Amino acid sequence: MSPTTVKAIHLLGAVLFLGNIIVTAFWKTLAERTGQLAVIRFAVSATNWADLVFTFGAIVLLAGAGHAMAPAFGGVTGSFWLTTASGLFIATGVLWLAVLVPVQWKQARLLAPLPDDAPVPQAYRRLALVWTAAGALATLMPLAAAWLMVAKPV
Repeated sequence: MSPTTVKAIHLLGAVLFLGNIIVTAFWKTLAERTGQLAVIRFAVSATNWADLVFTFGAIVLLAGAGHAMAPAFGGVTGSFWLTTASGLFIATGVLWLAVLVPVQWKQARLLAPLPDDAPVPQAYRRLALVWTAAGALATLMPLAAAWLMVAKPV
């Protein structure tokens, strides 16, 4: 595979990864602001599916293409920017798997048995605060990694 093709795959992964993180957080937050259980339930379910399809798919593209390109820069540990960006990517993944995904699934299980006209439970709102805080960090870290990939500071 040509270096240009590998770079294009990496860029596609970055667009899908960052795009899904930012857009999903935006419309999930808007859904929660409606206070309508049916809307929130749909947003949580859609978030889980979007993560499975887009976030996980993007991780595969980013990791595969990134490791294919890393030797051209001395390997993953060959430079500050690449080591740091890789660390941020891994930390984002750990946060996603350890906090965000479990919270989203807890939210979905919490809302599933409730009728559409039920009030949004306080337990859901507490989980939403955790999701928002972890999600902000899980957005900032890959944005910083993207900057490092472009700027390549010494």
